[in-house]
Amino acid sequence: MTDLYLLEPEPQPAWLPFADARPICELRAGVWLIRERWEAIGEATTVAIFGPPHLQGFTEDGVPAVRERGTVAGPAIVGRSDFAPSGVPPELGRQAVRLVHEGETVGWWVPERERWEGDGGKWPALEIDGLRLHGSYDLVNALEHFLPPDAADFTREQGDGVPDGCVVIGDPTDVVILGGNVEPGAVFDVRQGPVVVEQHAYVMSGSRLEGPVYVGPGTEVLGGTIRGSVLGPRCRVRGEVSATAFLGYANKAHEGFVGHSVIGRWVNLGAGTTTSNLKNTYGPVRLRSPSGTVETGRQFLGSLIGDHAKTAIGTQLDTGTVVGVGANIFGATRPPKHVPPFAWGDSGERVTRDAFLKIAGRVLPRRGVTVSEEVRGMLGAIYDHAARG
Repeated sequence: MTDLYLLEPEPQPAWLPFADARPICELRAGVWLIRERWEAIGEATTVAIFGPPHLQGFTEDGVPAVRERGTVAGPAIVGRSDFAPSGVPPELGRQAVRLVHEGETVGWWVPERERWEGDGGKWPALEIDGLRLHGSYDLVNALEHFLPPDAADFTREQGDGVPDGCVVIGDPTDVVILGGNVEPGAVFDVRQGPVVVEQHAYVMSGSRLEGPVYVGPGTEVLGGTIRGSVLGPRCRVRGEVSATAFLGYANKAHEGFVGHSVIGRWVNLGAGTTTSNLKNTYGPVRLRSPSGTVETGRQFLGSLIGDHAKTAIGTQLDTGTVVGVGANIFGATRPPKHVPPFAWGDSGERVTRDAFLKIAGRVLPRRGVTVSEEVRGMLGAIYDHAARG
């Protein structure tokens, strides 16, 4: 296997709220993380992530160390985290090359006896397929772009078959059950794409899954309609969900509509939480940040909800709402389109560092994650960085 190094983008408002809490390469572009896409295209193992100081203590199962950018000795690939590769692995020879997509350098192949020091500008170009990501909102573009072929890839595997008592609309071979538990009465509509249910996942009777849909390991679908979405590992989801990516370990266990959104890890959406994903004018959605607005170019865009954020029952989120990491949304007023990190209701107050660590210490073990000293240190660093911003 080739060594892989991933280069994080410079801090910028377009990557909020997720860049406050995790590397960009650990975000989901379709079924797979951006890091996993680079590993597949390079037939590589990630050695390190070159990231910002506040993430250099980042610790999560399966994630390589985040450290300061340095020189890379070949053989290795250096890939940009704001590019999600696709297609077959490129032909990498003995010559150093820039990996280029539509005229832009998105990575570098560093052969044996060569070194990468952050440029490689004079190296010849080798075109690769994929999707350039300009900000968090482009994760919805990535979902629409990658999910259909990602889900179709699973149909090559030998699944468990459709359980008795379930309804399939379309070709039953497009329902791929890989060790998941599906109750009688579930409906699979696979006319627009396959439905994949991973190991230890659970689909309750009364759920309707409209493909392409991916239900990750250990995730529970508790009723309602899920269409065109990716539910990462260990989530609990109920209600209407459309064109949304759950990174994992999130909780939406009650009714409410979530559409064209990205839901971070450890998010809890209270009963009836609903996102608007289309402006009344049908115009393009703009995101708000402390430094100005971000043009997304998208007509449909719901909410971008950072890690560890929580909403109260009945919360209504406007089109293009950005919810900062660790924010708690409750109160008598409608949430603004930019909810600051660690906001405490509508009072203008902020969750304290000790309170954030205490809450996380209660939440993470509920999904079997130990709050070690390393995890506490990571959470503290995330708080210190995001609270300053």
